[in-house]
Amino acid sequence: LVGLNIANERHQYDEQEHAVFLSGNGPLVAVLREALARDEIKRFKGKITKTASKRKVAAFIQNIHHFRDAYLPPSEQIPAEKVAIFDEAQRAWTKEQTAKFMLKRHVPGWNMSEPEFLISVMDRHQDWTVIICLIGGGQEIHTGEAGLLAWFDALRDHFPDWNVYVSPQISDVEYTHGKQLEHLFTGLRLYREPNLHLSVSLRSFRNERVSAFVKSLLDENLPVAQQLYSELSPNYPITITRSLEKAQEWIRAQARGTERYGLIASSGAKRLRQFGIWVQSNIQAENWFLNDKEDIRSSYFLEDTATEFDIQGLEIDWAIVAWDADYRIEKGHFKAYNFTGSSWKTVCKKDAQLYLKNTYRVLLTRARQGFVIFIPEGCDADLTRQSSFYDGIYYYLKKIGMKEL
Repeated sequence: LVGLNIANERHQYDEQEHAVFLSGNGPLVAVLREALARDEIKRFKGKITKTASKRKVAAFIQNIHHFRDAYLPPSEQIPAEKVAIFDEAQRAWTKEQTAKFMLKRHVPGWNMSEPEFLISVMDRHQDWTVIICLIGGGQEIHTGEAGLLAWFDALRDHFPDWNVYVSPQISDVEYTHGKQLEHLFTGLRLYREPNLHLSVSLRSFRNERVSAFVKSLLDENLPVAQQLYSELSPNYPITITRSLEKAQEWIRAQARGTERYGLIASSGAKRLRQFGIWVQSNIQAENWFLNDKEDIRSSYFLEDTATEFDIQGLEIDWAIVAWDADYRIEKGHFKAYNFTGSSWKTVCKKDAQLYLKNTYRVLLTRARQGFVIFIPEGCDADLTRQSSFYDGIYYYLKKIGMKEL
């Protein structure tokens, strides 16, 4: 919302202050464009076509990959935009991931990370330019996402003449990955600005402590999780169940009027298929997030499942979070698995383990007003759905104090 407000307010070509909101999150871009276009059509009551409205919105809300492709070498074009707002900047690609993608664009020998290239494009301006990076800690969920550190590396190594303004609150491990801040900031023209921290959550408006609770849950910090749950649950209900039918009944009962609810799960939750939760079927984000209760494609029908890739950066009022065996509790600790072929395989790479942890961080922070976690019973006759795969997480959440439907 902050980024969109800036882009809208600074969308002024005539004053040489054109701003653009950029995101690599395809569903987010699609939903924002569609929502704004529908709103404009409604406000102008047929005086503008949907095509014209979408074209207008697309001028200041763009997919970051399309923006990048417009300025690839040998182009040295100076961007029309003087202000670039990068949403979810922590998800920008590493040099290696960008190079792989560039090969598909027939650009061999690529040697820049995505942050370095994006800064270099805005650096073509001769007078001034501003880059605003909107970041969320622990939000990297896909292979090749570089995190915040890549922006600091690019600035330090290639653009030391830029002024860099940061919030002092980026010291948490979700932002720094354990690196010392002073090391990250060495060589930068750095200014600390407390006002750059968004301290009040708009997503969980009933209680801004939901993110802290989810962090403690995933960090296996049981005493803190228990304390935070007891504090937030009276105003922000979080429940668990082993029955999908009960979860559906509960969420429908909670929602009032047009409050939106839906079913979400990890993209690796491949053994929930027997419950009709099929994460490998793509949803059309605009329909899922925006259409009404009469449309079977909308979230209200609880038929199509949104994954972390569909819902990151977006939110709904109430959510059913379906928890599969890809992230389970074994011997008191979370362990990551990937379902390939016909069996679960242990995830050994540290980065992949972090991505899966962040996947559940995303899923557990999408609801504005509350959510229910559905954990299947398991079936020992099925080697891919053994009870032990699911019981660990169930009893862990019970130990935190979560109420069961």
